[in-house]
Amino acid sequence: MTNMIDPHLLLSAYATGIFPMSDSRETDEVYWVEPKKRGILPLDHFHLSRSLAKIIRSDRFLVTADRDFEAVIDLCAEPTEDRPDSWINPPIRAAYCQLHNLGYAHSIECWLDNRLVGGLYGVNLGYAFFGESMFSRVSNASKVALAWLVARLKVGNFRLLDCQFITDHLASMGAIEITREDYLKRLKSAVSSYFTDKETGNWNTLDRLSPLLHNKHSKTKENQFADADLPFTEGTALETDGTAAGEASFSLACPNGARIVQLLGQIS
Repeated sequence: MTNMIDPHLLLSAYATGIFPMSDSRETDEVYWVEPKKRGILPLDHFHLSRSLAKIIRSDRFLVTADRDFEAVIDLCAEPTEDRPDSWINPPIRAAYCQLHNLGYAHSIECWLDNRLVGGLYGVNLGYAFFGESMFSRVSNASKVALAWLVARLKVGNFRLLDCQFITDHLASMGAIEITREDYLKRLKSAVSSYFTDKETGNWNTLDRLSPLLHNKHSKTKENQFADADLPFTEGTALETDGTAAGEASFSLACPNGARIVQLLGQIS
């Protein structure tokens, strides 16, 4: 029987800078990680190359959010030539699928000719998004997914995009490495300010997460985006709608690629 990770424990870990990993997709063992150096992608310093901007403007890919979360996590876990094994084992997969059903984990999918060819998934807590993994089965698909995520987070007034560890791929798109101490300051600001903005009092991870999880259990997967308190909410366009900071609306289907490029700002 697969070991289960309690969702309250998992969200509490994220709120304090810790995340789970495994040595292999074939094992049920899970350990917790708090890196001394942390990778983040500053949302205002995303490197949008001219070639990527051209691809996004072309609308070659259909980009969606949360259309097929389980397929995204499974494709992220699949072995490839560059990565023969994965840290996404059964307990970790089950935990993130549960967070998705509770409204805290999200995926972005890139489709080409009705085939899922790229995407990413991660965890949303307050004004922070914790990127977990991404995959690409055709050139540039994961880059488009990441660009779309950054645009979405910028519209929602997010303050932190956590990449966990730096790779050459992420560094080429603007990711940087910071100290654990710097990361924890940014993390506390991104998570605590959300609860303060909602007039829920002083930030306390365990006290605040308990009622949030309780409320989420009453929601179905179909209506989980109806809660206006979540920055990741369903709307009609990827643009602000006059609501308070962090309450921007989003579309589940990608708007015109030119709009995405506009939201991302300067082309490098």
